[in-house]
Amino acid sequence: MKQIIIVFLLLPTLIWSQSSFEKAQKLFEAQKFDKAKTLFESVLKEKPSDLKTIEYLGDIATHTKEWDQAVGYYKKLKQLNPSGANYFYKYGAALGMKALGVSKFKAFGMIDEVRGSFEKAIVLNPKHIEARWALIELNLQLPGIAGGSQTKAIKYSEELLKLSPIDGYLSRGHIDEYFKRYSDAERQYKHAIIVSKSKASYLMLANLYQKKMNQPEKAKTILEEYKQNQH
Repeated sequence: MKQIIIVFLLLPTLIWSQSSFEKAQKLFEAQKFDKAKTLFESVLKEKPSDLKTIEYLGDIATHTKEWDQAVGYYKKLKQLNPSGANYFYKYGAALGMKALGVSKFKAFGMIDEVRGSFEKAIVLNPKHIEARWALIELNLQLPGIAGGSQTKAIKYSEELLKLSPIDGYLSRGHIDEYFKRYSDAERQYKHAIIVSKSKASYLMLANLYQKKMNQPEKAKTILEEYKQNQH
């Protein structure tokens, strides 16, 4: 009897929390981030360790580019669930964006943690695609003295090719484009189009023609081909 009474006493709170969470989800999906944030914060007061609520608050902070907040929420997720690969990935991404806004000296000290977070995501989930993309970009953008490496970037691209052909071809094309090997990049993007017919593959090839190879007519043709394939 006592247990039944406790359940009935808690019922209004449980219903309120669920209702508030669902409303906040809908606001988030509608990109009304300020209103969603207020509701999620209310839910979090009732359920301080709720993983989904914390993740939504981290994602809102990411959308609004409040990197300190995002880092804080994702760090909490890592602590609550150390086996969550995506939490490590999101933490690394938010920390990397935060590093872009601080001094070069301070950013240099954050690089290992950023890289380590992405690598940890892959250890926890060997099929994690986004973490490999992030490591490719990190290895391209960092100078060699800070650990940047074309060889490492290509290694992650080759891993992507085995997991997802479209990501493999697009990432290798991105690497070739970064190092101004435009013909090689063109070939990789064409492979991506063949295996996927995805919007991203057409756009990356069109962008290469338009901005790097000075071939606007080819860019226009590729975009028209994409539109025709949608019918």
